[in-house]
Amino acid sequence: MRLARASLPAVAALALLLPGNGPPPRTHIVMIEQMHFGTVPSDIKVGDVVRWENRDLFRHSATARDRSFDVDLPAGASRTMVLRKAGAFAFYCKFHPGMTGSVTVRQ
Repeated sequence: MRLARASLPAVAALALLLPGNGPPPRTHIVMIEQMHFGTVPSDIKVGDVVRWENRDLFRHSATARDRSFDVDLPAGASRTMVLRKAGAFAFYCKFHPGMTGSVTVRQ
């Protein structure tokens, strides 16, 4: 019994170091309307989710220039992706290359 009680603080300390004990990931929405990407939130962190929502009449994509992501979005569709790497990522629509944007992901 003493061993179990003595190891409880060690187990609690270890639990704080394991992944999954920080704040839960947040979901950020980026709208596509009238042939434009909407405002990309500025508070995105590694592990957060971006939900791309195509509210346009046309098929679009959110394609990273560095090819780290490529999200296909038929008209009226939405898709989600988890951002797993910090950095600034320029993106565009591969069907309408004039549609551009960027997302910054922080640690």
